[in-house]
Amino acid sequence: MLNEWLDWTLDGAAPRASSGTLPSGRYTLHAPGVLELLPTACATADANQAYACVFSTAIHGNETAPVELIGELLCALEAGTLRLGAPILVILGNLPALRAGTRFIDTNLNRLFQRDLDAHGDEPDRARELMAQVDAFYARHSALTPLHYDLHTAIRESLYPYFAVVPYASAPTHPAQWRFLAGAGIQAVLHQHQHSWTFSHYSKHYHGAQAFTLELGRVAAFGHNDLAALAPMLALLSALSRGEPPVEAPANAMAFFQVEHELMRQSVDFRLCFADATPNFTAFAPGEHLAYDASAGETIVEHRSLHVVFPNARVEVGARAALLVAPASPPDATTKTKVE
Repeated sequence: MLNEWLDWTLDGAAPRASSGTLPSGRYTLHAPGVLELLPTACATADANQAYACVFSTAIHGNETAPVELIGELLCALEAGTLRLGAPILVILGNLPALRAGTRFIDTNLNRLFQRDLDAHGDEPDRARELMAQVDAFYARHSALTPLHYDLHTAIRESLYPYFAVVPYASAPTHPAQWRFLAGAGIQAVLHQHQHSWTFSHYSKHYHGAQAFTLELGRVAAFGHNDLAALAPMLALLSALSRGEPPVEAPANAMAFFQVEHELMRQSVDFRLCFADATPNFTAFAPGEHLAYDASAGETIVEHRSLHVVFPNARVEVGARAALLVAPASPPDATTKTKVE
């Protein structure tokens, strides 16, 4: 049934059953695109291994590689080649955009995960539904450390094709998470500098979760993704699904960056002053022009070189058009952290 769930979701068809069994657990469909997996036997809390895992994909509907990756995970669970040892909430976010193959329909869903959201429309309604599902899932599994990996692919090429964005929140990142990410092939880590109301930020800000937005290569259509390159990430998701320690690598194998400034589009007359093909993490030296906005004027790099991430001149007015980031020191990830 899990093998068919993704197809049914894409087709908009109702499944034959809303719950059922797996070789090592059971599943429940809580809402369209929201699937909970519960193990027959959870890895023991004393072993500090099992998390309450949220794996979300398709928050942007044209980012298909994570959907295919989760499909492989579900197939292994259903076939019994992967044993379930931790509770998992699998989410397909923006279903209309996923079916249409577009980033979003009316507005960017990944800016709407805020509890006092008062916007109206299909995507705000979906954000409220997904927030409620995450709240309920973490409440059901409050004895376990909450974890949320929001899986994405980037619009453009990147000097680091596989990178993590760490939401801004007071909850600390466990040092083991850096080693897990390095072991899964993540090449760079980007620390946010302020609240951004993304889906991973929601889980970290409101639930204290170990939460990351994971960029896994570049956007491609279904059937055109290099899943072989994502084998280390699948291994990480599989280990977490078993409730077992993932493969680790030294945290300092990754490059670390800190956001210094958000470049906002403030008017219709807005443009970036570099080529559309410029990869993420490209560095710009002091004095170089980055953008022009009819309201805000020119944006020029001032005191030190900055790297540009997520540049997109076609965002809505009032939205972020790029992050300007600077290199940062790696955290001390040598201490083994007890998961409580």
